[in-house]
Amino acid sequence: MGCFSENLLSDVSQRLIDVAMGREYADLVVRKARLVNVHSAEILPNIDVAVAEGRIALVGDACHTIGPETIVIDADGMTMVPGFLDGHIHVESSMVNVTGFAQAVLPHGTTAIFMDPHEIANVLGLEGIRLMHEEGKDLPLRVFTTMPACVPAAPGFEDAGAVIGPAEVKEAMSWDGVVGLGEMMNFPGVLANDRAIHAIIKETLAAGKVVTGHYAVPTKGPGLQAYIAAGITSCHESVHKDDVLQKVRSGMFAMLREGSAWHDVKETIRAITEHRIDSSFCILCSDDTHPDTLLQRGHLNHVVMRAIQEGVNPIRAIQMATINTARYFKVDHELGSIAPGKYADMLLLSDLARVKVEQVFIAGIPVAKEGKLLFELPVRSYPEFVRNSVRLAKPLVEADFQVKAPAYKENVTIRAMKIEEAQVGTKELLLSVPVTNGFVRADPTRDLAKVAVFERHSGSGGGSLGFVSGFGFTAGAVASTVAHDSHNLLIVGTNDADMALAGNILADVGGGMVAVSAGEVLALVELPVAGLMSDRPVEEVADAVSSLTKAWKTLGCKLVSPFMTMALLSLPVIPDLRLTNRGLVDVNAFAFVGLFPEES
Repeated sequence: MGCFSENLLSDVSQRLIDVAMGREYADLVVRKARLVNVHSAEILPNIDVAVAEGRIALVGDACHTIGPETIVIDADGMTMVPGFLDGHIHVESSMVNVTGFAQAVLPHGTTAIFMDPHEIANVLGLEGIRLMHEEGKDLPLRVFTTMPACVPAAPGFEDAGAVIGPAEVKEAMSWDGVVGLGEMMNFPGVLANDRAIHAIIKETLAAGKVVTGHYAVPTKGPGLQAYIAAGITSCHESVHKDDVLQKVRSGMFAMLREGSAWHDVKETIRAITEHRIDSSFCILCSDDTHPDTLLQRGHLNHVVMRAIQEGVNPIRAIQMATINTARYFKVDHELGSIAPGKYADMLLLSDLARVKVEQVFIAGIPVAKEGKLLFELPVRSYPEFVRNSVRLAKPLVEADFQVKAPAYKENVTIRAMKIEEAQVGTKELLLSVPVTNGFVRADPTRDLAKVAVFERHSGSGGGSLGFVSGFGFTAGAVASTVAHDSHNLLIVGTNDADMALAGNILADVGGGMVAVSAGEVLALVELPVAGLMSDRPVEEVADAVSSLTKAWKTLGCKLVSPFMTMALLSLPVIPDLRLTNRGLVDVNAFAFVGLFPEES
């Protein structure tokens, strides 16, 4: 089915007219529903919806459209709403491929996504983007793509597996189903009028498509206005109500995010509940959602429910996950509401306030009922280069993790990253640490772990070392090839032997996440698709992630959602201090700094 079905309105409009007028019979009629009309913001009782050729022919009394072959479903007073549309999502963060993601979210009422395959772009470039985009075309979930904008995220500060420039963006804008540019994270480059950044934006605007944003700094001052003036029309990085207010007042769509690690709706929704602003420029999205969250909480149904729980009128909350999203991406002539001519992507809810999804239709076809898919999705195969993306110059050894002190002193001062629970930022921590035989070691008694990042795309052998505090590790090591944004090999641990073992295991299996202790593997999540995703069913991946969560606790970590926190240690576009394969980065100054301040 993919992006839109094959039935263009121009090809089937006359049959829709005949069905609406009673001259032909509908393929499907859903009867006696409470319809949430997102155009008029009303709930209309006892409404029928007649469907033909995958599109809606009539909304109202459809008795005259029912024939002997028509499938009739009695909604029995349940609430009918349009299918949910996620306006900003990184499928890779779910740790499953696009097929696995569809398997997980369709039963929860998500019928379309606007994905930014930014993660695979950093590993495999344009071909990786194409693989995910094409995979979406074979699924009942409607998969739209926004072309990744910043690959690598911070040129000169890290080494990714690819570079995306204006030529690649121009090519992708011609693909069917590419609806815009992915999040423009390089807001300093936008404001500084960086030529390469603006060339990418111009290619998107020339194609008549939207430029989505990432403005992660306070909205006071002229910066936000300049950013919007560049043609960037949405942002999902609001964390305070004032961010939402300033963006909406400036004509920007504010995407309110609720994912696995970032729970922003409680605060950002206050712009609507307290200031009573028009919510037409507000969109609900998930951004990053882990497999266990998808299975336990759901997807956009959960995000919509959170908005309702925080005091938003349920109709407005539904609008923010349907028609608002469709309008932003210029597909509201096809999706986002239940109206004549639109695709029949519809949900039946048994409880509007709790957003309890009972049945899901895409193009008038029942695809899920009572939380279960009604058919098997196709198995996706991948070329070998996708599974062989972890390339180290050589196997890691303990010596690769030794941090040599600048001088034979009893103590030296180091720069360490300080992380906090559920916070995206880090703090720079200056610590005096002992020197043992000329080297600085991790110190679990002080919650001080060692961290390493090794380039894993070309096998160049480059890497860097640092320290991090806040994970609470008392033993062992963890490693991940999910390491935003360049997704190099990231290792955190309390001793060099376990750190080397953890890294080598991931190199052997093609990537993923692992926890080890005293030379033994405690848990392993294999993610062989670009080192980011699994092609196994989402339930299997969720079970593996659950085992990894327990392993982290065994190693002493008490954080609720530690995987994303770790994965962001290497992202040099979020303050204050980050470690890439090239070294420590002071993000506030956009400059490298030494591990030992006395040497800087």
